[in-house]
Amino acid sequence: MELEDIDTIAVLGAGNMGHGITEVAALAGYEVNMRDIEEEFVESGYDDIEWSLGKLAESGQLSEEEAEAAADRVTSLVDMEEAVSEADFVIEAVPERMDIKREVYADLEAHLPDRAIVASNTSSLSITDLSEATDRPEKFCGMHFFNPAVRMPLVEVITGAHTAEETLETAEGLAESFEKTPVRVRKDSPGFIVNRILVPLLNEAAWMVETDAATIAEIDSTTKFGMGLPMGAFELADQVGNDVTLDVLEYLNETLGEAYEPSPLLERKVENDQLGRKSGAGFYDYENGGVDVPTDEVSEAIEHRLLAVMANETAKLVGEEVAPAGDVDQAVLLGGGFPEGPAKMADSVGLDTLHETLVELREETGAPRYEPAAYLEERAGEGFYDSDEDGEERSFETIRVEYPGEKVGKIVLDRPQRMNTVSPTMLDELAEAIEYLEADEEVRCLLLSGAGDRAFSAGADVQGMAGSASPLDGISLSRKGQETFGKLESCGKPVVAAIDGYCLGGGMELATCADLRVATERSTFGQPEVNLGLLPGWGGTQRLQHVVSEGRAKEIILTGERYDTAEMEEFGFVNRVVENDEFDDQAQELAADLASGPPIPQEFIKRAMLRGWESTEAGLEIESQGFGHVMHTEDLMEGIDAFVSDRDPEFEGE
Repeated sequence: MELEDIDTIAVLGAGNMGHGITEVAALAGYEVNMRDIEEEFVESGYDDIEWSLGKLAESGQLSEEEAEAAADRVTSLVDMEEAVSEADFVIEAVPERMDIKREVYADLEAHLPDRAIVASNTSSLSITDLSEATDRPEKFCGMHFFNPAVRMPLVEVITGAHTAEETLETAEGLAESFEKTPVRVRKDSPGFIVNRILVPLLNEAAWMVETDAATIAEIDSTTKFGMGLPMGAFELADQVGNDVTLDVLEYLNETLGEAYEPSPLLERKVENDQLGRKSGAGFYDYENGGVDVPTDEVSEAIEHRLLAVMANETAKLVGEEVAPAGDVDQAVLLGGGFPEGPAKMADSVGLDTLHETLVELREETGAPRYEPAAYLEERAGEGFYDSDEDGEERSFETIRVEYPGEKVGKIVLDRPQRMNTVSPTMLDELAEAIEYLEADEEVRCLLLSGAGDRAFSAGADVQGMAGSASPLDGISLSRKGQETFGKLESCGKPVVAAIDGYCLGGGMELATCADLRVATERSTFGQPEVNLGLLPGWGGTQRLQHVVSEGRAKEIILTGERYDTAEMEEFGFVNRVVENDEFDDQAQELAADLASGPPIPQEFIKRAMLRGWESTEAGLEIESQGFGHVMHTEDLMEGIDAFVSDRDPEFEGE
């Protein structure tokens, strides 16, 4: 079975994951049979799909017609034969119990065509064991989606001992057709990748509280505001469900050994039905106050201890050839929303430091969970990633530098899992990339965009920065952003911001510093800092009024409201509006057009206009100097000759 042969998909299970996967498949254009054991279950699942499609249409992510067409591609069924007899691909999403899954597979095999592939959405159970409960182990794999399936970009594609390569390639292609990012789990290992990192992290946090090594407040402050994770460790545990975390831990403990012994604190929470948000209480009380994570209890010791545990699990995955470090990082970035992957986070602290932390904890406590993995000991003096050799082109963690066309250098904000939010690391890398491209004589224009189609940049990574509570730290961070973005203004080459999706807060401040802005119809703009009790800190209060009027700038900043592309075009912020499917071509065409222009006048034009903001007299002086300078350039003669000869000029910057 190859991807092009797949027309009909059967999804077994209409619960949260089942109806979410069904919706994703229907949006991708497939006919989908969603099956569950009771009519009320499939009806509820279908109602949830209609609700979700309606919300997507309301937000402008889909048209009403597209939403209706997706809903029409879903057929809700109870009868197994009717659901799977014509299916090309089956995704099983029934409860995480081996006995239930085996029973479902027996019923499934009685009616499923021989050509069809079966994938389980299991989050931890052995793919090999599951495949042996079917008549097609070579056509069986794991496809672990993340909740909510419509929004989460990751799919772990897991091999079993019997899985054929063709099956894995087809599953990966299917995930890509769903507009998801597949990450292959190359060996059937409990917890796969993401849960193998996250669950021991949550368990270690609970052990630290159990042994009085730290408080919940200290741990959540550190994980959320020190490490920049999307939630505090206990906040995340409550979100996932403490019973779910315990189930995975018990499975890891049973299959991998005593290093995964659950914390008594976690066990007590489950025994007392304190499961998290879904039960009203967990590590936090959601009926009386909810989550309140302090920003000022960040601890380096806690950070190193938790990073050491994650680094150890990463080393086990890499050393056991479950996945290379880059795939581990990508999976956790996409599935866990981390600011960086665990391997890169560990390398930034130093594997030798984290290895030493584990050794000390092992000696102090005797706990098997601190036993360093062999691969961690092997890489302790180096890191998960080899250092760049001298002379190699600079690589970045939060951005990419590309060359999409002749004379165009492109900077891509590359944190799609965090809506391309701007972190201090990104500020450093942006500054370096701008200087690098400005110094490159082959580059005549800079093009700035965001990875993915959800956001140019949704703003500053506020939760990753909020731990810097000191006013002096805040001033330093503000100046750093102002100076970094200012490099685009002072750059002697034209800069185009290509905006698709959210352009908010710090992201809009960044776009403001470009010379021209091209945006898709579906984009959203705004400076919502005031709604958070903040103000724009990276130049927004000064620069925006030079692009739109002072009155419009005050309206945008003081109200904190969001604006669509048409409004921002009317305000003068957006220069060109393009259709969504023409975005990349139009942005690159504009950049290429600017790159073909005469570089010397372009540089003087930018300098004169920039200084003119401060003083008209200064701007006029630069204008006159520039005018005089270009009168003796070869590019001027080339421009005149091309005009007379009715041809396109070829400017050389001379």
